[in-house]
Amino acid sequence: MPTIRDVAERAGVAPITVSRVINNSGYVSEETRARVEAAIAELQYVPNSLARSLRFKRTDTLALVLTDITNPFWTTVARGVEDAASSQGFNVILCNTDESEGKQEKYLNVLLQKRVDGFLLVPARSTPEPIWQIQSQGVPVVVLDRRIPDAQVDIVRGDSEGGAYELTRLLISMGHRRIAMLSGPAEVSTAADRVAGYRRALREAGLPKDLELAYYGEYTQEGGYRLAQRALAASPPPTALFAANNFIAIGALRALREAGLRVPDDVSLVSFDEIPPAFAIDPFLTVVCQPAYEMGQEATKLLLSRLSEEESGEPREIVLPVKVIVRKSCGPAPSKRRPESV
Repeated sequence: MPTIRDVAERAGVAPITVSRVINNSGYVSEETRARVEAAIAELQYVPNSLARSLRFKRTDTLALVLTDITNPFWTTVARGVEDAASSQGFNVILCNTDESEGKQEKYLNVLLQKRVDGFLLVPARSTPEPIWQIQSQGVPVVVLDRRIPDAQVDIVRGDSEGGAYELTRLLISMGHRRIAMLSGPAEVSTAADRVAGYRRALREAGLPKDLELAYYGEYTQEGGYRLAQRALAASPPPTALFAANNFIAIGALRALREAGLRVPDDVSLVSFDEIPPAFAIDPFLTVVCQPAYEMGQEATKLLLSRLSEEESGEPREIVLPVKVIVRKSCGPAPSKRRPESV
């Protein structure tokens, strides 16, 4: 493997000159730079980034720790992170925890040992311990999508409570009174916030508390399937299902079809987070859409501003607005439908 001395010998310069060309630091004439670059190409020399990192105490690497990269929402967030990081010369290491605190702890330990410059973290649970672990090493961290009580940390998230409130109000306006909320883990802030928004809409509509049908589970397709089965077993059953994320919605749709129920004729189905057309869901779902790409970009920009010390002071919480998109998966409650003509 060629070394920096081999490049210097081939170009007829000192090793320090090669270093200046590689790091784009110090004065080097255009003629000398061209000779060094030609020698690097001829020898296929790869600079030792580890040595450079030790010298400058920076690796130009960010860690993105997500909960489920198979979910299109997180894929889009990751693209926003990567684009923002790449534009500033940073690379991104991606880790997937599957909402497991054990996997999360393992990844955080490894990434801290790798000396990443900063973290973009979606905590497996809304607890402060992983934040404290990162901050104890003097490494900046920005939390994505979730609130973390008892932690002084930058956060970029969507308006989960507000979005759930608006989507529940839409169902109420269509005459639905028995609306089942299929949520994620109770220990995750997005699940709690979406249930809170759902309950606020029911309360403001004057609906009695015994009409609340909130179920907690996992943010997965299988979790949605099981939650929908539980909701449909209620007596009387709900006329609408509100899935707290897109994967829960896909699982709920499978449960509805297995039960012989049509959407929206028998049961309306709405969801938090967009479902890409590639998933070929019919009817295409009414959703609360979060700006996933912008969430990734904003979080990365905030982290980089902390690294460059352009941003100082108290932690910031950026709450991005969400948008309700009405499609064919919801309609009037069955009792509100007009009878068909004979």
